[in-house]
Amino acid sequence: MALSLDREAYYRRVRRLYAQWQKGEEEYGDVDGIVVSVGVDEEIVYAKSTALQTWLFGYELTDTIMVFCEDKILFMASKKKVEFLKQLANSKGGDSIPALTLLVREKNESNKGNFEKMVEALKGSKGGKRIGIFSKDKFPGEFMKSWSDCLSKEGFEKVDISAVVAYTIAVKEDGELNLMRKAAAITSEVFNKFFKERVMEIVDADEKVRHSKLAESVEKAIEEKKYLSGADPSTVEMCYPPIIQSGGNYNLKFSVVSDKNHMHFGAITCAMGIRYKSYCSNLVRTLMVDPPQDMQDNYTFLLQLQDEMLKEMQHGVKLCDVYAAIMDVVKKQKPELLSKITKNLGFAMGIEFREGSLVINSKNQHRLKKGMVFSINLGFSDLTNKEGKKPEERTYALFIGDTVLVDEEGPATILTAVKKKVKNVGIFLKNEDEDEEEEEKDEAEDLLGRSSRAALLTERTRNELTAEEKRRAHQQELAAQLNEEARRRLTEQKGEQQIQKARKSNVSYKNPSLMPKEPHIREMKIYIDKKYETVIMPVFGIATPFHIATIKNISMSVEGDYTYLRINFYCPGSALGRNEGNIFPNPEATFVKEITYRASNMKTPGEQTVPALNLQNAFRIIKEVQKRYKTREAEEKEKEGIVKQDSLVINLNRSNPKLKDLYIRPNIAQKRMQGSLEAHVNGFRFTSVRGDKVDILYNNIKHAVFQPCDGEMIIVLHFHLKNAIMFGKKRHTDVQFYTEVGEITTDLGKHQHMHDRDDLYAEQMEREMRHKLKTAFKNFIEKVEALTKEELEFEVPFRDLGFNGAPYRSTCLLQPTSSALVNCTEWPPFVVTLDEVELIHFERVQFHLKNFDMVIVYKDYSKKVTMINAIPVASLDPIKEWLNSCDLKYTEGVQSLNWTKIMKTIVDDPEGFFEQGGWSFLEPEGEGSDAEMAESESENEDETFNPSEEEYEEEEEDSDEDYSSEAEESDYSKESLGSEEESGKDWDELEEEARKADRESRYEEEEEQSRSLSRKRKGPAHRSSRSHGRSPGRRAVPPKKKRK
Repeated sequence: MALSLDREAYYRRVRRLYAQWQKGEEEYGDVDGIVVSVGVDEEIVYAKSTALQTWLFGYELTDTIMVFCEDKILFMASKKKVEFLKQLANSKGGDSIPALTLLVREKNESNKGNFEKMVEALKGSKGGKRIGIFSKDKFPGEFMKSWSDCLSKEGFEKVDISAVVAYTIAVKEDGELNLMRKAAAITSEVFNKFFKERVMEIVDADEKVRHSKLAESVEKAIEEKKYLSGADPSTVEMCYPPIIQSGGNYNLKFSVVSDKNHMHFGAITCAMGIRYKSYCSNLVRTLMVDPPQDMQDNYTFLLQLQDEMLKEMQHGVKLCDVYAAIMDVVKKQKPELLSKITKNLGFAMGIEFREGSLVINSKNQHRLKKGMVFSINLGFSDLTNKEGKKPEERTYALFIGDTVLVDEEGPATILTAVKKKVKNVGIFLKNEDEDEEEEEKDEAEDLLGRSSRAALLTERTRNELTAEEKRRAHQQELAAQLNEEARRRLTEQKGEQQIQKARKSNVSYKNPSLMPKEPHIREMKIYIDKKYETVIMPVFGIATPFHIATIKNISMSVEGDYTYLRINFYCPGSALGRNEGNIFPNPEATFVKEITYRASNMKTPGEQTVPALNLQNAFRIIKEVQKRYKTREAEEKEKEGIVKQDSLVINLNRSNPKLKDLYIRPNIAQKRMQGSLEAHVNGFRFTSVRGDKVDILYNNIKHAVFQPCDGEMIIVLHFHLKNAIMFGKKRHTDVQFYTEVGEITTDLGKHQHMHDRDDLYAEQMEREMRHKLKTAFKNFIEKVEALTKEELEFEVPFRDLGFNGAPYRSTCLLQPTSSALVNCTEWPPFVVTLDEVELIHFERVQFHLKNFDMVIVYKDYSKKVTMINAIPVASLDPIKEWLNSCDLKYTEGVQSLNWTKIMKTIVDDPEGFFEQGGWSFLEPEGEGSDAEMAESESENEDETFNPSEEEYEEEEEDSDEDYSSEAEESDYSKESLGSEEESGKDWDELEEEARKADRESRYEEEEEQSRSLSRKRKGPAHRSSRSHGRSPGRRAVPPKKKRK
């Protein structure tokens, strides 16, 4: 397949090169011609000569000489390469580009003739004395040597133009930027999905792995497609071997190699860069295992410096000024770190990994330009860990770096979207290790002190607290804090009083001249003025206007020959709507409560219509006007309290994060519509296929939840907002965007077979679809988090901690996230912010019930409590464990409480409530009462399952005279084994007694069967008289003592 060449790109770039040369700035002004010669050297990865070739042609051409003169361009290459370059010679590039001459290199000859042509061209270009070359690029080989000798013989003065050419090609075009974005995305993917996971595995398994081995495994990982974001592995290569350092030996440069020491679990720095289609990217992160607070503080400061640096990197700013700004921040905030910071803070990057002339240091005077891409790298080395005991723990380094793009306005954009906050790069193990050590210690002590079984048991019970006891201890601490904080909060709020809402005063006409002059009014008929929403009625012969808002309702009835129209008005004492104010602006005025009009249904001679027609029309029109007025009022009410949002700042860049084919809930119109969600500078915009727009600003999002499609039929992005927004004429605090995964309905009529190929294929397709959607959503989320610099973070629900419950009418799966309890798949959604919760109370927690209810009380006591009903009892313990881990107080009780009254009592007298113990009234009365209750319940269970035994025991309890020590022994032998009476008995005697007791119970059962008829008759009486003496049907049974 013949290689194609992008001619447009070549002409565009050559034109740019000549434009810069003609300007004559810096070294460009000193040269009459430019010579670029590339030989063959496998060792050279980055060279300015090859970079220029790649920039112009998209490929590296070995053994090729390029000569750029004022009025002509000459390329000398092998026959094959000349054929490839003929694509450029065939078409004209325009007036600003000189004509191209191609010379074929002869393999066996000295190429003297071609050399002479090129030298002649150079001599004829401008002054013909000084030529621009890349002095660092020295290629071996006979061909290169003979060309170099030829130039030296002619006596040309050589000028190094590496820096000016680098500055020319440093500004990237859109096509180049797309390649660099892709390279950065692959680097991020390899780091997140391979390197970070591998380090976690090593730390978890406590493996011993050498830095060099780990670096090799990263290089192998880029051969696997799953880490390459869909790129072809043949187009991907490492910019340099990955550099992994830990254990006190750190060198924060990109020229070092990973050593053969084992990885130490402390600060682990990793630098890696991936090159995609010749364009480079770079990423540096430090993973910290159990970092002490001092290390975390230094790392946070490093992140702060990087943010500051991104703000400084704007179009037109000098590189030395960026460096100086960062140094100023260090001097002001942590001057002790000034000597520890890296000597330069980054460099320009593109086809070459490191552009030596565009380094961010104290001397570089070059200015940043829009479209330049930099690798920014900040680090502190030789830091001392005060908590370190071993030599490798005492010294550590911190190093972070990203690939960033300089924009025209605003801070630079990060292309390597890998999270780097402490919580994302910290691996915390200390707590688990300590617990394990304690457990081991306890077990060791138990084993050492094993003098007897009893001693072991006491040791175990003393040292090993159950999960319930640990929770109870933590809950007691929380209870004290809760009451204290609540009291303080309510005392502060005491001054704020609720303002009662007065009913809006509606005036029909401000002066009499505005009254309509209609014949209906003169004829004393009812007239409806639609413009002013007023009904004009005759009252005592005077036309009186009443605004539509004063009318409560109207009714019309026909009785005999007459039609009656009854109009009821709002007045003090009448019940208003639930949400309307009950205070009238002028309650002392005289109010009309109702008016009834009567008109005849009989047509009078000479009249065209019946008189009642006026009442019928009035009834119809009043209803219409009333409906229109109420709709408008409802809309205004919806808008009440809506906080005005900032306007969305649209980013015109086409590379905005975008998700297509999504549905929105709640619907904008009657039918649901698809649309696309796009992230802009300060918020999201959803655009439906019909053109409707819904804007959600980042600063208005309280919770952003991503619900994956694992075990669900939809995949959801849910936004719970701080302030409601209006769309579809209603206000909404919850907005979600979702797409369906697979079929929600299944055709049951279709014959199904386990090995049906169609079904297997459909399942396979659905699995692929789920994976594809999940990947698309995750990529969108990562891009948005990078765009907002992680100010907006998406939470993913923990499905393992989920439990079923009914917050509304139907049961759904409620799942905790890191800061909320949510259900996003059912509608309406359920979102409770954990920070707003005061305490949780479990109601109806009883042994014989399968479900219980959960009441969520908020810190804002005026807010109605939230109820979640019908939670399975099996979920109680996991819920308690989760709440305890979130430091939330919970209580439980057996009955349901009237929460409206409880909350009203607290709000009315908060001081009194807390003086009486506050929320402690929800606590159970004590462990003793619980134990008694449990015993009584277990007795009840026994009674249910074993009626004969129950009645027998009952008889013994109730008859004092028949109660003997022997009977006590036989029936309660287990309980009284250690009592004083039996202290002298041995095992044989006790066994004999047990046998006698068994015989007696069998004799009793026979007696029972013979009297079953009489017991059936007297059954109800027995059951009701348990505590009032023996049952009558039992008197014939002799007491145990006599039978013995």
